[in-house]
Amino acid sequence: MKTPKRIQPLVEEGLVDEVLRQLMSGKEATVYVVRCGEEIRCAKVYKEASQRSFKQAASYQEGRKVKNSRQARAMEKGTRYGRKMQEEVWQNAEVDALYKLAAAGVKVPRPYICFEGVLLMDLVTDADGNAAPRLNDVELSRELALDYHAQLLRQVVLMLCAGVIHGDLSEFNILVDAEGPVIIDLPQAIDAASNTEAASMLERDVSNLASYFGQFAPELNGTQFGKEIWNLYIAGELTPDSPLTGHVAADTRPVNVEEVMQEIESAIMEEKERLRRLSEMSGT
Repeated sequence: MKTPKRIQPLVEEGLVDEVLRQLMSGKEATVYVVRCGEEIRCAKVYKEASQRSFKQAASYQEGRKVKNSRQARAMEKGTRYGRKMQEEVWQNAEVDALYKLAAAGVKVPRPYICFEGVLLMDLVTDADGNAAPRLNDVELSRELALDYHAQLLRQVVLMLCAGVIHGDLSEFNILVDAEGPVIIDLPQAIDAASNTEAASMLERDVSNLASYFGQFAPELNGTQFGKEIWNLYIAGELTPDSPLTGHVAADTRPVNVEEVMQEIESAIMEEKERLRRLSEMSGT
């Protein structure tokens, strides 16, 4: 096929020899199957911010580090340079997360380079060498659903032990290779220690898994693995081999109404500030 304009710089640099076909187009990127010498890989071409349908970007960017204070100020003000830096941070987040998670033993595609807004990485394949299907396209029995759910819970735990939360985990960004689930799409990955919404994002990720697999294995519905994992994490007791039950003891302590109201007011103020920054960034 004709080489897409965004991939042409990689061809010119000798990083890609040929674009074979488009693999998929999603809310944040278009992915192509490419040939690099004798290797078949994939090239993820990130969409411009104005073309992405991914929402709530500000929540995911909290706690991300930039190179210097000038870049931080530019991103805060939403200048053209700041928006460019914000895009680089968004894209580099996936590269950094992939390297970190691969080193931690999480099943993710191996990255090679991110160049001019294009991430070059391994193509995840099935037993026949074809592009691996997404989880939502795989037929599941109850036994296989329980097996995949257990595998993915372990991946979530491994990720959290490495300080990373996916933030958008669902059946649509999990591939199934010859050995089981592989987690993909990590530009929105967050740092568990520096993002104030880390707990809710982890619980949502895990809840998404329970909801999907619960269609095939109803006993997963109503489980509380997310809360259990987070409680172990904040207690400093989470390890890759932590036994999980899916149940959390009810908190019987009396509610401090004043503290709850303060938290609500704080959340309202944070949301107003977030909306103000978004408004400034969009120029409205």
